[in-house]
Amino acid sequence: MAVETNSTIAVAMSGGVDSSAVAAMLRAEGHPVVGLTLQLWNQRRLAGHEGMPEAVQGRCCSIDDVYDARAVAEQIGIPYYVVNQQERFEADVVRPFVDEYLAGRTPIPCTLCNNHLKFDQLLLTARQIGAERIATGHYARNRYDEARKRWILSRPEDKSKDQTYFLFGLTQEQLSRTLFPLGEMVKPQVRQRAADAGLALAQKPDSQEICFIPNGDYSAFLKAYLDEQGEEMPDLSGDLVTPAGEVIGHHQGIHSFTVGQRKGIGISAPNPLYVLAIHPDSHQVTVGADEGLMSRDLTANRLNWISIAGLGEGEELRVTAKIRHRHTPAAATLTGTGGDLVHAQFDEPQRAITPGQSAVFYQDDEVVGGGWIV
Repeated sequence: MAVETNSTIAVAMSGGVDSSAVAAMLRAEGHPVVGLTLQLWNQRRLAGHEGMPEAVQGRCCSIDDVYDARAVAEQIGIPYYVVNQQERFEADVVRPFVDEYLAGRTPIPCTLCNNHLKFDQLLLTARQIGAERIATGHYARNRYDEARKRWILSRPEDKSKDQTYFLFGLTQEQLSRTLFPLGEMVKPQVRQRAADAGLALAQKPDSQEICFIPNGDYSAFLKAYLDEQGEEMPDLSGDLVTPAGEVIGHHQGIHSFTVGQRKGIGISAPNPLYVLAIHPDSHQVTVGADEGLMSRDLTANRLNWISIAGLGEGEELRVTAKIRHRHTPAAATLTGTGGDLVHAQFDEPQRAITPGQSAVFYQDDEVVGGGWIV
């Protein structure tokens, strides 16, 4: 995407190699660049609570990352600001994450963060400092299609780093003001560009974890967070049942399970057992053989359409659909059901379609749109 060199660009700097390389590349091309980092979560906040570590280092969006982002900004000679968004992050991402788990669903906080906070706040702050566009280190591509009069989001050159699954909620306005400079590059090239710019973090490992859960223990986080809020952990215990409804055990809480889970179910059986379904009303968890996870359809709500304006009631559209980040897109037919719902029928059964996760729809490399599995 061509950008005038006298147009200020705000770069969302996470402290990782990707966004740092973007800032260095744009600066080298002669653009006026300003670095922005959103401070989202106090990593020391729940330290010491039962099941939570005393200290956290090397986490996504941590103080270490802010330090690294600031150091890069100083090195390449650009203004740099940290924007405190902790209250909004808690309201829009952390609390919904907690509530979803307590309701027996499996949320995706990174998508919630992109949809409801990061791009919205970054674009607002960018305008306040005189920048009409932001650039990020996401691996994705966007362009304006004159024939459709729409901004199009597409998968990047480096398919192994594709982040479009987490970006399906971007609006036309947000896409029109966002640059993805890494869309045509592969990761080794990005690290080389960072090294060529003399950035010390050129080989910094990528962060894969959720920023506010420092040890990956969701159950411990839920308990610690509720305790901090002065709330009692609700009694979510119940029965483990077979698909036929036979009670074969007891569990301590539906928040400890996700569809497709095998380990940690809590009972022994001659053959492996998997979580097939979670029933929030009765607190029952259905377990069974792996083949019980296979399903051919889903319904999604809270839709956002990108390459099309929408899908009317009864309208059909052939797509490939992803039901989790690492899922290979599978052929499906979308049918509009009226209102803010869409039904997807897969050509072949898919494993572990999970309520609370995103379903993102593609045509070739273009993102048609997406929603949340109900």
